[in-house]
Amino acid sequence: MIRIIINGKKAGLPEIRSIIATIREKGFPLEVRVTWEDGDGERFVREACTDGVPRLIAAGGDGTINEVVTGLAKLSLKKRPELAIMPLGTANDFATACAIPAAPLAALRLAVTGSPEAIDIVQANERYFVNVASGGFGAEVSADTPVQLKNFFGGGAYALSAVIKSLSFRHNQGSLIAKDVELKGAALIAAVCNGRQAGGGQILAANAYINDGLLDVFLILSFPLTNINQVLQEVLNVSENGQYVKRFQTPWLLATPEATRSVNLDGEPYQADTIRFEVVPKAIQLILPDDCPCILK
Repeated sequence: MIRIIINGKKAGLPEIRSIIATIREKGFPLEVRVTWEDGDGERFVREACTDGVPRLIAAGGDGTINEVVTGLAKLSLKKRPELAIMPLGTANDFATACAIPAAPLAALRLAVTGSPEAIDIVQANERYFVNVASGGFGAEVSADTPVQLKNFFGGGAYALSAVIKSLSFRHNQGSLIAKDVELKGAALIAAVCNGRQAGGGQILAANAYINDGLLDVFLILSFPLTNINQVLQEVLNVSENGQYVKRFQTPWLLATPEATRSVNLDGEPYQADTIRFEVVPKAIQLILPDDCPCILK
């Protein structure tokens, strides 16, 4: 038995109904659950555990995946079903970086036939995420991009919203403490990455792996506009730390802004005065393609 948890906004699409019928005709016992409101994803995960379902499929965008992952994280390790992903969102950043097929039928075929890999997730205070937590400018752009704009422009909406937002953006003051690292000052963007990309295809941690037990931290510190060309070069140079662009790896990170700010966990808004990020190693068995670039062999 395999159970698919589908975002309610996508469940009624004729293509999705046809694809599920096709997979069932191939002999796979696929049960469907459809989310309607916040909390449904976690509830369906608990029900699947009680029913002894061995594999779940999260069908939706990064937010749907986050809700299912959070539900799994709250179960004991031995009781967690395997997880597969059918990407149906606007950005699908985590699935894209993992080379999970974008075509729904191909993704569902992989979901029912593929083999699992043990992957890390990240705990942020009492919350969890699997892909990226972003703060500062990145968080405000994702949180403030209108739904209609996302649906019309796709991932490009994030870039358009970023240009508009930059006209009045204020830098964020705070401190970051990690293993062997301590930084204090103003930042434009801060991202704590398990996966590699966010914001509709923006690569934040090109060398991140989802099974290495480490967070990849990406920062753009405050800079004068006259140095923007230097900053762009530092962003492109992923192998070195620059004056304004910082990258490092750590199993944990303590972030303390001077004022409470919005942070996005896999695109879901979250606020706290202080956030401790910590890797939860090999927490989930995730169905991935054999050539997944985010797995450290």
